[in-house]
Amino acid sequence: MTSPLSSRRRSKAPPPGDTGQEALYLRSLSDRQVVVQVKLRDGETVRGWIEYFDDAMLRLTREGQPNLFIYKHQIRSIAEAGRPRELRAKSAIEPDASQVVKNGAAS
Repeated sequence: MTSPLSSRRRSKAPPPGDTGQEALYLRSLSDRQVVVQVKLRDGETVRGWIEYFDDAMLRLTREGQPNLFIYKHQIRSIAEAGRPRELRAKSAIEPDASQVVKNGAAS
């Protein structure tokens, strides 16, 4: 006699190989230009934002350093490492309201 658990395990189909979620996530990171930290299989970690990707590779754009084309099979993990690029650049150029008030009151 077989147990009910063993029959459930056999009838369960394996998960699909490609759900499309990877492409949606990479497109979201690319569109928002979020700074990511990519950990490679050899242990090296690189930072930048994803400018382009396809089925086999992605292009990691970095400020002040060469851009990288990385094969996906070399990637161990991708983690968001910062705010979107344009928000960081804008906040560095324009002072926030508290700085304007302080500077205006001092003069």
